[in-house]
Amino acid sequence: MEKHDSFEDLVCWQKAYELKTDIKRIVLDKLPKPERFELYSQIQSASRSATANIAEGWGRFHYLDSRKFYYNSRGSLAEIIDHLIEARDCGYISLEEFDCLKSQTLSAIRVLNGYIKYVKKKADSGEKGY
Repeated sequence: MEKHDSFEDLVCWQKAYELKTDIKRIVLDKLPKPERFELYSQIQSASRSATANIAEGWGRFHYLDSRKFYYNSRGSLAEIIDHLIEARDCGYISLEEFDCLKSQTLSAIRVLNGYIKYVKKKADSGEKGY
């Protein structure tokens, strides 16, 4: 794997960012006003957390220190699926929109898992950091 000059170069960040953008475009504006302080806030926070934790993990020098942020990002991506289920079940988004966003989220998780595996291997080999 090549050295990355910025967290923006990480495919896992790119996928999470694309998901965040699509959630804003597809889901957030469809939520009714009573959900603005509940589901809206929760799904927006989880999607922001997914990208922010990848960025913060990348910004840490030591592999062991950075991994916890990638795990947090993975948790936020899983949280997004939970919020999408609620949005689907409440009729705020269509089944097609749900399926597309869930698939996109699972893809982001798979790519992030691959990066976590890479970082773990680097840490286990004794390398200190980027």
